Amino acid sequence: MRNYDSTLGAALSNLAASALPSKALDTLGSGAEIGDELRAAVLAAVPAFNESRNPDVLPDLIRHSVEHATELLRLLRGGPIGDFAFVREHAERRAEQHFPLEAVLHAYRCGHKVFTQRLRGAALAAISSAEHAQRAVAALADFAIEYTDAISMLAASSYTAHTRLLTEVAGDRRDQLLTLLLEGHDEADGRMAQILRDEGYLDSRQTFCVAVARSVDPTEMLNAARARRMVDSIAEVFAASRVRLLIDLRDNKVTMVCSDAVRDSGWTAPRSSLARRVSATFALVGNAALIGVSNDAPSTAHIPNAHREALVALDLADVTRRVAAISDIPVRRLLLHLGQDELQRLLPKWASDFLAADDKVGGVLIATLRAYADADMNVLKAAERLAVHPNTIYSRLRRVGDVAGLEPRSFGGLSELLVVADCRRRSPSPPL
Repeated sequence: MRNYDSTLGAALSNLAASALPSKALDTLGSGAEIGDELRAAVLAAVPAFNESRNPDVLPDLIRHSVEHATELLRLLRGGPIGDFAFVREHAERRAEQHFPLEAVLHAYRCGHKVFTQRLRGAALAAISSAEHAQRAVAALADFAIEYTDAISMLAASSYTAHTRLLTEVAGDRRDQLLTLLLEGHDEADGRMAQILRDEGYLDSRQTFCVAVARSVDPTEMLNAARARRMVDSIAEVFAASRVRLLIDLRDNKVTMVCSDAVRDSGWTAPRSSLARRVSATFALVGNAALIGVSNDAPSTAHIPNAHREALVALDLADVTRRVAAISDIPVRRLLLHLGQDELQRLLPKWASDFLAADDKVGGVLIATLRAYADADMNVLKAAERLAVHPNTIYSRLRRVGDVAGLEPRSFGGLSELLVVADCRRRSPSPPL
């Protein structure tokens, strides 16, 4: 038995027992007349119907109002309780159009007022006995409430179920598109090419870039609800942007393919770098997110490489630079990052002696080398930066030279020493 059968059936039984004259039903009017009144009441009370830009919303409201009025009259004339398929279909259409469920349910409450007033007026006009009229009005009011409850419950459950189905379908399609774009495709595969073409990704006027994001605390991404909140947060930031964002969770990271037209038309100048523009937008995401952004990719064939760039950039992002664009990362840092493990295995003997000596004095040797390099190898400027006497700088450089067997005041020696310092995995040097 359906949830509403017993309560709505009981209300109809009470109505039949109230001895409502058939002539009272004749004064209710036709389904079209009641539908017109219902539509007018809804438009006056529920702004969403007038504010919607969807051309199907108002025609659907007119049709649905008549459907309700017709069903109401059928039930009052003794018809059996139906399955309210028209309510389910209406709710599913509203879900597909992303029309708010609250507005649909508000419209049903407006319908309850219209039905109640019409039924009450018809009963009072047809029954002369005050006692019988009171009994009939009470039965009609009970029926109107149960009818409204039944259609509201059906509409809400159908809307929610259809929305869930649409979300699952969209998720499957999104996952398929991301897989195609990130893993690459051969346009000789007609089926794959057609999918991308239908989604607008093979338009030659577009440019692309890839971004990946995770929480500052990587373990946060293992919590599905928290990871999904990051997806929703980033999507919300891009909601007002003209950039198209294909976004989903992959491998415990928020993965995004961004795309936009290179220019508005052949007569307009090309837009600035897409990667630059999306990096500025990503900066609006909360402080808990680290984001890596690739270079611009001129076509979908370059997206797999852009994905690798974004992953490298994410590895180099930190709390001091939450959005790391691969184009902004110095080449030297990229080389050290990509070859760090292998380079550490091949470091010469003097490297371990140099690092041990630096540890012994609390990291001041490496700090001095960095300050010396930043000052363009000028001892006086380096001393000023570190707030020490120039002789202290000379003394530390001599100490480095004795330990490493290199001349730190030469470009070659200084470069090798800094490479060794940079490739070592360690926490930042303590302040002087």
